[in-house]
Amino acid sequence: MKADDRKSSAARGYGSRWQRYREGFLRSRPLCADHMRMGQVVAASVVDHIVPHRGDQALFWDKGNHQSLCKTCHDRHKQRLERSGVVLGCDASGIPIDPRHHWQRKGKGG
Repeated sequence: MKADDRKSSAARGYGSRWQRYREGFLRSRPLCADHMRMGQVVAASVVDHIVPHRGDQALFWDKGNHQSLCKTCHDRHKQRLERSGVVLGCDASGIPIDPRHHWQRKGKGG
């Protein structure tokens, strides 16, 4: 699918309900999560889906799958995902969330 063939943002779930949710999320988490991990304070402007939802509405609305990011971090994250297919981020225990990461492979000793 070419970028020109992509559905509108509202058709992909980013309509008025999402806009209201986004505003509240950013009010409660106003700083970029990526910059905070580096000890920097930068205002967030985007609510990012940590794991791409790919149309899955349960994952789309899963509050545990959202993080606040600045536009630069969001765009960099998404470009890397689209180019490499790597899902960035870790769970609460520090394990990478990408199912293809070698730490996720079953049967590996460690």
